Amino acid sequence: MCNGPGAGSGPHDETGPDAAPDAGPAGAPGLAGAPGPDEAVEVREFWTRLGLPGLVDVHTHFMPERVLRKVWAYFDAVGPLTGLAWPISYRHEEDERVALLRSFGVRLFTSMLYPHKPGMAGWLNDWAAGFADRTPDCARTATLFPEEGVAGYVRDAVDGGARVFKAHVQVGAYDPADPLLDPAWGLLADAGVPVVIHCGSGPAPGKHTGPEPVGRVLVRHPRLRLVVAHMGMPEYTDFLGLAERYEGVCLDTTMAFTDFSEAMAPFPVAERARLAALGDRIVLGTDFPNIPYPYLHQLRALERLELGDDWLRAVCHDNGAALLRAA
Repeated sequence: MCNGPGAGSGPHDETGPDAAPDAGPAGAPGLAGAPGPDEAVEVREFWTRLGLPGLVDVHTHFMPERVLRKVWAYFDAVGPLTGLAWPISYRHEEDERVALLRSFGVRLFTSMLYPHKPGMAGWLNDWAAGFADRTPDCARTATLFPEEGVAGYVRDAVDGGARVFKAHVQVGAYDPADPLLDPAWGLLADAGVPVVIHCGSGPAPGKHTGPEPVGRVLVRHPRLRLVVAHMGMPEYTDFLGLAERYEGVCLDTTMAFTDFSEAMAPFPVAERARLAALGDRIVLGTDFPNIPYPYLHQLRALERLELGDDWLRAVCHDNGAALLRAA
């Protein structure tokens, strides 16, 4: 779950942009244990049983190594201060993390990264383009920020083959309906490129989090393909409503339904019927590698919703494949 209160309070890379980490709600325990030695086998058994060719994960994090090390250092430091148990389950070098996803059978993933101040997005987009060039199973990912010139570098990224964008309202502390972003939203809507957006108020509300600011964006750009990260946690009900209202709105499963998140922001049981009905608009996301439990646990958490194998097949592969390849 992405948490970044802003410059000065998250990790900083002196030679590149600042980076604010994904963090869970204070006090939430890591309840699912550590990855086991046979995890890759078990993950493959999960999707093989469903008759899938593998998994598509729309919410994984790859970023410049120096930035990522600062993110991990942040998590290491936050535990003693808050009592939050957040061991990084996949604290490995980049090549090993890529190899792990491949061993799990993840056929397509992303490099979610995001700025929290002006002047960062272009640098991050250049890095992400290079990562995608050397990692063909990573969908080319880009990001944006409300600043002068945003439409130009968004257009450059789209023309360069970006298949998904990341926007982070909480870390960036900006209004997604900021007029500076209007040309970029319009460009992305016209291009059909999806945007994974952290706009829910978990783990702590920001000035511009919640469904209302995003709703204003969608009024102006109703064809925009927004993927609400973390199912909009904790405002699940409101974000389900946006998905019902706007055909282009999806929700990703990142950290939702896991023991970790259910302990702090449980998904309402009464909303499971709506979750089932939106089965073509829910996509698998995990937050790999920065999760405090095994990758397999996210899959098991989806399975225990008991929404059926057709729903699982759509969520774990088909919807994400259509989302990332159609752009």
